[in-house]
Amino acid sequence: MHRLFLLAALLIGLGAIAAPAAKADEIGCVDSAFQWIGPNHKICIEAFDDPEVPGVSCHISRAKTGGIKGWVGLAEDTSDASIACRQTGPISLPKKIADADPGEGKTVFRESRSIIFKKLQVVRFYDKKRNTLVYLTYSDRLIEGSPQNAVTSVPIMPWR
Repeated sequence: MHRLFLLAALLIGLGAIAAPAAKADEIGCVDSAFQWIGPNHKICIEAFDDPEVPGVSCHISRAKTGGIKGWVGLAEDTSDASIACRQTGPISLPKKIADADPGEGKTVFRESRSIIFKKLQVVRFYDKKRNTLVYLTYSDRLIEGSPQNAVTSVPIMPWR
């Protein structure tokens, strides 16, 4: 059983390394709860550009756990997150996205939410019928994920 656990941890680590995803820039944070020792709990806003679709930028807000565990990096952040993506320049949809199978999503952002097993992810889908990019954010874990999620969409339109 111990070997199985170590193998699963190794595979997850390798998957996180191999998956290309955008890096977020922190925009700002607000305190959401006071902590006597260590930093306060916060809600932070980060921004990232879609790594494969120039002209699309996303802002994501998420909870950050403070206190002693948050201070030393051992806290597990909650699954709460919100996302808004917008067209910020001309969009040239790559052929591999336009020709992808309907319902096939691509992870464009991934961030750790705990020391090992929990991740916040943003997955992009292409809605061909509506010519729209759809972005879904959610948290997952090795064993059990969270049903909490948020979605936003960006219609592909001419840029002026």
